[in-house]
Amino acid sequence: MTAIAESRPAPVARELIYVWELPVRVTHWLIFFSILILSATGYYIAHPFIGVPGPAANGHFVMGTARAIHLYTAIVFSLAVLVRIYWMFVGNPYARLSQFIPLTRARLRNVGDTFSYFCFIRRDLDTYPGHDALAAGTYALIFLVYLLLIATGLTLYTVYAPVNSPFQFFRFLIPAFGGLPVARLIHVICMWVVLIFAVIHIYSVWMFSTFQRFGIADSIFSGYKFVPTSKYKLAGAPKADAS
Repeated sequence: MTAIAESRPAPVARELIYVWELPVRVTHWLIFFSILILSATGYYIAHPFIGVPGPAANGHFVMGTARAIHLYTAIVFSLAVLVRIYWMFVGNPYARLSQFIPLTRARLRNVGDTFSYFCFIRRDLDTYPGHDALAAGTYALIFLVYLLLIATGLTLYTVYAPVNSPFQFFRFLIPAFGGLPVARLIHVICMWVVLIFAVIHIYSVWMFSTFQRFGIADSIFSGYKFVPTSKYKLAGAPKADAS
């Protein structure tokens, strides 16, 4: 029993760090649920698989309802993305734009280390209070995809918007994308890129929550993470008692 006790690793001292501020958490979930609704309604708009007999009236306007839900959800999605981008400039150190672009030598090295960890080549990984370098760089690219989704969505909606609608302002985007068919193709491709990213993101959260055990899944609800003191990378960042 003594030998077994001595072979156990010593407890790791951890810091309770306030990482994700309320705007980050709220926009995260708004974007997540918006993507689910937009993907479902967008797929139906492209491939209407529900047929309702009778005239398009008296509660049978399925396509119109799908388009309306898609439009209003797209507005929520766009506002959430824009607020999150704004928070990259005014939020705490973990939310800042500098965290999304791995420029330092240590962060660039962490990109390879994290990729090796996900490929089960490495067994250990440095713990960051915010995003690791690979995740941060991926999120930066995904936000560019979000903006492309918004731009192509606005382009496509100009066809259905009333003549006096403010959405008609975005008609200049039609030639910018090379026409409506090209804009639609880009919109669909971006949707699938985001869905594939969502699957990988959920897997990575599960993997880190299972093997790293510093509260990554809980943090998107509470805002807090448990980070080993020895690996606390961002000096001067807000602690739990400073939230």
